[in-house]
Amino acid sequence: MSLRIEDNATDLPCLASRAAESHKGDFGRALLVGGSRGMAGAVALAGLATLRGGAGLVKLAVPRGIQETVASFEPSYMTVALAEDAAGRIAVQSTESLEPLLQEATAVTLGPGLGRSGDLTQLVAELYQNIGRPLVLDADALNALAEQRDVLPSPGGPRIFTPHVGEFVRLVGDESTKETPADASHQAAIKLARTCGIVLVLKGHRTLVTDGEKAYLGATGNPGMATGGSGDVLTGVITALLCQGLPPLHAARLGVHVHGTAGDMAVAELGQVSMIASDLVRFLPGAFGRAES
Repeated sequence: MSLRIEDNATDLPCLASRAAESHKGDFGRALLVGGSRGMAGAVALAGLATLRGGAGLVKLAVPRGIQETVASFEPSYMTVALAEDAAGRIAVQSTESLEPLLQEATAVTLGPGLGRSGDLTQLVAELYQNIGRPLVLDADALNALAEQRDVLPSPGGPRIFTPHVGEFVRLVGDESTKETPADASHQAAIKLARTCGIVLVLKGHRTLVTDGEKAYLGATGNPGMATGGSGDVLTGVITALLCQGLPPLHAARLGVHVHGTAGDMAVAELGQVSMIASDLVRFLPGAFGRAES
């Protein structure tokens, strides 16, 4: 039986008010793992959005060769250099270096700019199955999981997937899904979320958010957001909301709404043609203000 899909703007989750004596430790520690040679911008955008989303401390773990580039985007987040392979991607021997970072994190993101290799496919599966912390998976982390779908039903903790349609098709292993009507794709996403025990954010026109038991369609956003890096910004916002204590479904719902609102605010000033992903980060403060009002 098909699950009823609700409007995401109805009874939208919200963040708790911040106490006057708050300090940065109260709002979580975010760890973002990703980046590779030629794709430093993806993880940097996600890091910027995590900061603007309200996380107290943000740390980006990236290949050593791009650490200085990633650090140059923003002085407010920290960077950690990981061992890299010959192609400038995170090397599998980085697992030991990641362990203490994972232990101190409130929430973890894996995927923006990660790149593809056999070792990374293995690393993604290992982290997916073993990290107890909330984990947001995007981009090449999802492509790595699509190569080993047998691990999908065994997450080691709370998981949020943020695929676009192409990544979703690879996850379900059915190319015909790309050609199905939206309602059918939504029900396939609901089924995957229910089967795997995850929250799934299927990006697109009226983004779907579901945990397999409840489902919501986004009410914000516009075609100007169809630009490289937009998904990295969404990933960062959701990670920040997890850091501040929202449960995964609530973090995904509020993140999708705020991300779309930032896009609507940006397009009102810049138009659809000229908007780029960093504009979304710039409009996040106003978007959070609207969500709180």
